[in-house]
Amino acid sequence: MNKYSFRPFLAATLLFAGLQTVTAQDYLVNSLKNNKSENSKDSFIFTDVINIENTPVKSQGSSGTCWSYAANSFLESEMIRMGKEPVEISQIYTARNAYIEKGKNYVKMHGAITLGDGGALHDVINMYKKYGALPQTEYTGLNYGTTRNQFAEMASMNKGLLEAVVKNPNGKLTPNWEKAYTSVIDTYLGEVPESFTYKGKKYTPHTFADEVIGINPDDYVEVSSLKEHPYYSQFVLMVPDNWSLDLVYNVKMNDLTDIIDNAIKDGYTVGWAGDVSEKGFSWKNGVAYVLSKDFRSMTKKERESIFKGPQKELEITEDMRQEAFDNYQTTDDHGMHIVGITKDQNGKEYYIIKNSWGASNDYKGYLYMSKNFVKYKTTAILLHKGGLPKKIAKKLSIKK
Repeated sequence: MNKYSFRPFLAATLLFAGLQTVTAQDYLVNSLKNNKSENSKDSFIFTDVINIENTPVKSQGSSGTCWSYAANSFLESEMIRMGKEPVEISQIYTARNAYIEKGKNYVKMHGAITLGDGGALHDVINMYKKYGALPQTEYTGLNYGTTRNQFAEMASMNKGLLEAVVKNPNGKLTPNWEKAYTSVIDTYLGEVPESFTYKGKKYTPHTFADEVIGINPDDYVEVSSLKEHPYYSQFVLMVPDNWSLDLVYNVKMNDLTDIIDNAIKDGYTVGWAGDVSEKGFSWKNGVAYVLSKDFRSMTKKERESIFKGPQKELEITEDMRQEAFDNYQTTDDHGMHIVGITKDQNGKEYYIIKNSWGASNDYKGYLYMSKNFVKYKTTAILLHKGGLPKKIAKKLSIKK
């Protein structure tokens, strides 16, 4: 039995999105996003410690593309950090390219790998490196009369096409399946321009990435923490949406928050992926923390008070973190963007998190996540290697 009744919906959306994308996303819209809380802003008093400049909040609509919205928001903040004028990067151009690569992997793996909208933070870096980037104005992904992302029909078409390819009815695959698959994606999302004009200058996706955005994709690292693997080495993070089987760096649990703290204090923002299905995560209240006791054992009064001001939290250990991951209680449900540090009225620090569900909660699209929640529920973080503490970078053999 699942820990929470709505975990199947969350697991199907955001990072694990597939054919159930619309159902899952609409569930979240109706249940979590549009109703502002009755008490959050009166019960929690947050004072910013560091709030790094970032671009406006977006909405991923009915699509499981949070990973692309989160990591592209992160890249936009990187532009600001480097003294550049930020541009809204097309999140769906990134997703489109990941869909192409994911389809190729799906066929190579005979269908035994994840398909659908989902992805990981590193996919944005990988697609940037291979395909470049486009501004949002040149590639909205809204190619069939909608005003918001709505990808379930396309996902269903893609799955049916690729399943037919995997069955190999001719006894030998032809190269035409890739053309057919790409054609479906481009029919829904739009064809990619070979070149375009931006602020009076002509670019290709690659020259736009190089000359306007200007990041070096090799400067970015992805970090996780699991006790089952040797610390300060690399391992394949075994979550379904790591379809590319990328390696992540493994650090101790407390290193995760030490890395984030160091990065934020040095002016670097951080991409975050993790679990948002906990009872201590409330989008409408804009707060995420670890309950001190099991929600099922709470009294009605206790349940009603969990977001009425700061509460005591459960202390997290590496064993608890590993067990939660092993038992599917920590899954990579969602991706977001850490942009700062704040304190509540008791002086306790939280991270300022930018989400991609629109400006639909008490904090206009942001929320405040405790450090214990990050230690417990993070699956991976993405950051510029310059944000790593020197000692940790040395242990990981990363030259800053």
